[in-house]
Amino acid sequence: MKIDINCDVGEGVVNEHLLFPFISSCNIACGGHFGDKNSIDKTIQLAVDNNVKIGAHPSFPDVKNFGRKVMHISDGDLKMSIENQINLFQERLLKFNQKLHHIKPHGALYNLIAKEKKEAEKFIEIIKKYTNNCFLYVPYNSKIEKVALKNNIQIKYEFFADRNYNDDLSLVSRVQKNAIIEKPEDVFKHIFNVLKNGKVLTISGNEKIMQADTFCVHGDHVNSVEILQFINNVLKDKNIKIV
Repeated sequence: MKIDINCDVGEGVVNEHLLFPFISSCNIACGGHFGDKNSIDKTIQLAVDNNVKIGAHPSFPDVKNFGRKVMHISDGDLKMSIENQINLFQERLLKFNQKLHHIKPHGALYNLIAKEKKEAEKFIEIIKKYTNNCFLYVPYNSKIEKVALKNNIQIKYEFFADRNYNDDLSLVSRVQKNAIIEKPEDVFKHIFNVLKNGKVLTISGNEKIMQADTFCVHGDHVNSVEILQFINNVLKDKNIKIV
């Protein structure tokens, strides 16, 4: 069995270099919620050095709130921002002779297009010109999944290893105390239930069907390095490769 583990990176966390040996794909902030040429270049270099697949992590242009609040901006302003972010990212990739493997929206934008069809359609219209040879990371059974497939965009289902889920498969809000899974053992149980049984245990204690091609551990999680080390060790014991 094989598994892809991804991290949101290039977000100013000082220990990011410790994460890369334990992941197989990464999502690099490209100037919306965080990031500039220097941070992007530094993070791409880490990905290259560790043979990690490289993705763009665009968001609402909202550094103040780290892209975690919905911005009520015009369609034109959103389009300009997302294009500027991805264009900048592709420019930096060329410097390293690398190709874009995937796009993963960040934060509030990710959650918004997961549940709102019209917003998902707007986002796909913006990014589809970038997706000829790359994937879009999407939540399972989401609006963005369906719109992407309708537009012949290749997708990978993403599961959040360190976040709890509601019964509707949305993420428990970060304002709730139980939003984030803290212990490495619990994160692994969360992952393994999806791998083995195709189900996620929700915050209500119910099991819901879940598919996943890639599993995210947030780079800014307080225990991110410890979690990734633990996951890697246990997966190896079970003969599951991280690729």
